[in-house]
Amino acid sequence: MKKSVDQCPVLQFCGGITLIGGGPVSGRDLQLAMRLAPRVIAADGGANRLFAAGITPEAVIGDLDSILPETRAALPPGSLHHIPEQDSTDFDKALRSVRAEFILAVGFTGARLDHGLAVLNSLVRHSGRPCLVLGPKDVSFALPAGETQLRLRRGDTVSLFPFARVSGRSSGLEWPLDGHVFAPDGFIATSNRASADEVRLWLDAPGMVAILPRARLREAIRAVQQPGTKGG
Repeated sequence: MKKSVDQCPVLQFCGGITLIGGGPVSGRDLQLAMRLAPRVIAADGGANRLFAAGITPEAVIGDLDSILPETRAALPPGSLHHIPEQDSTDFDKALRSVRAEFILAVGFTGARLDHGLAVLNSLVRHSGRPCLVLGPKDVSFALPAGETQLRLRRGDTVSLFPFARVSGRSSGLEWPLDGHVFAPDGFIATSNRASADEVRLWLDAPGMVAILPRARLREAIRAVQQPGTKGG
């Protein structure tokens, strides 16, 4: 019998965690992530990459079809969390199984386009999780309904891509959101720019993914830890 979503383990962590996937992970990215979130877990085959770097994850979550036998044998007892259902990705399994102040996901972009789209889909479907996906040039995270404040620099790229029908308004963007309805098959808001040091977004519903430059990773972490507030 397949394990249902409700049967997923719930792992509690204090502070932030680094979640490693099976995609490309540079030593630079791994060091950056662990500096900000020293506790490390893996989604399935991400454990192989960690062991290659001499790092033992605290937990490994997924259907476990990509983990090498030697990696499995070296893991501490109780660290494997097997979720055998095939209706979701290992990233999704990990995301819904973890509670932490924030999750910094590395190794989930750059390999295959379909994998990258599936990751963004999970970000939106689990928008209540404070998760950020670190890419080669940017960082992505789901925006909540209500208000989000971002402390940026004038000229920073602020890309917004809708995975559902969303409308809203903004301040501090070169091209305001006001008056537009966004949808994945309609109007989008990529390649916008910050026109002020503070950007404020008000959205009427979840479903929007924000994509900021990597240089604003710390600000993105701060933003996902702040729940959306109504009004403004």
